[in-house]
Amino acid sequence: MNKRLNRLQRLIVDAAAEKKAFDILILDLRKRSDFTDYFIICSGNSKTQVQAIVDSILDKSYGAHYKPVALEGYAGGSWAIVDLVDVVVHVFQKDVRNHYDLERLWGDVPVIKAAGR
Repeated sequence: MNKRLNRLQRLIVDAAAEKKAFDILILDLRKRSDFTDYFIICSGNSKTQVQAIVDSILDKSYGAHYKPVALEGYAGGSWAIVDLVDVVVHVFQKDVRNHYDLERLWGDVPVIKAAGR
């Protein structure tokens, strides 16, 4: 993994953990996807927490000169997506994450448990 990407992953994980995100996973999609290299998936307990996690990721990303190319689902607060090109972040409310189960959908890719904070 190159240093720039590792730095971006760490920034995202730390920003999410600061807002008490839980079950933070990194899915390595490099051998399976043309649109991104990694998914980072995490959960929050409420709309407000999902939005706070996304705000933290955006603040830290902009501060480190990473600019998202897309942000989806923020207003609804049940599943928000931050597209940072090499890394796509999915921030879910727990029940919505269980329903869509991206980990199962991408079950054949390497998974890194990023934080149990």
